[in-house]
Amino acid sequence: MAEPVMGLTPAGRLAFGLAAAVLAVDQAVKAWILYGLDLPSRFSLPVFGPLRFTMVWNEGVSFGFLQARHDLVRWGLTLFALAVAVALAAWARKADRRLLGVSLGLIIGGAVGNAIDRARFGAVADFIDVSALGFFPWVFNVADSAITIGVILMLADSFRRDDRPAG
Repeated sequence: MAEPVMGLTPAGRLAFGLAAAVLAVDQAVKAWILYGLDLPSRFSLPVFGPLRFTMVWNEGVSFGFLQARHDLVRWGLTLFALAVAVALAAWARKADRRLLGVSLGLIIGGAVGNAIDRARFGAVADFIDVSALGFFPWVFNVADSAITIGVILMLADSFRRDDRPAG
């Protein structure tokens, strides 16, 4: 394994780089949706096939679960997301597997992206709508996608067989 640089393993550097990229893409796409397309005033816009951009302000947790329209909950969810991101960042610093680094980076970037929305707008800007497929009724965003993929990859990494000797 390569030596850590400035306290970061190679997988840790990958995690932080990916987190920054996810955050940048998430915020850029949300800016385009909100100000370029002005989607809030249109509410829904067909893109192609079953894909629509449908503006939804999510005041709850992922995919609109546990709706809460109180400022205390808003800031509580924001602080919780940031605390999770900090805890995962501490883990990422010492990550020793590439897949783990990728999963942590995706989750960190997505969590911070949605926390920024909550702090700025009081809710998370969701707009990707594939409900026409019939089996996924929720509207989501880039950050939600990154978090979901990150969790799936983290689970896959946890089932990975480690052939290194213990001790």
